Amino acid sequence: MPYELLIQAEFSAAHNLRAYKGKCEHLHGHNWRVDLKLEGDEVGEDGMLLDFHEAREVLRDVLDRFDHAYLNEVPPFDRLNPSSENLARVIAEGVAERLPSHVRVASVTAWESERCGATWRPA
Repeated sequence: MPYELLIQAEFSAAHNLRAYKGKCEHLHGHNWRVDLKLEGDEVGEDGMLLDFHEAREVLRDVLDRFDHAYLNEVPPFDRLNPSSENLARVIAEGVAERLPSHVRVASVTAWESERCGATWRPA
């Protein structure tokens, strides 16, 4: 893709992993960082793929329902394991629904710590 935008945001949430044998099966929390990469082929008359403010607003709208929540009680994680991998995909899908047609999600990385994160990219 000729153009890419990178946006970061943070939120705090608790979760516990289902069907996991170890410490993470117990309730625990993270200060999550989310890296969103958007892509597109053309910029508008303003020379931008998408205004950074608008991109941050879209991401913030998606993350607001997770912020300071127990993820296991927030759909779809009330039935889907709230792993970093699944969180990255759910965030990407939520962002994609809110984007203009000329902008696509290239990837989302959900960081649960400074050194551990999972990335999802559309096929």
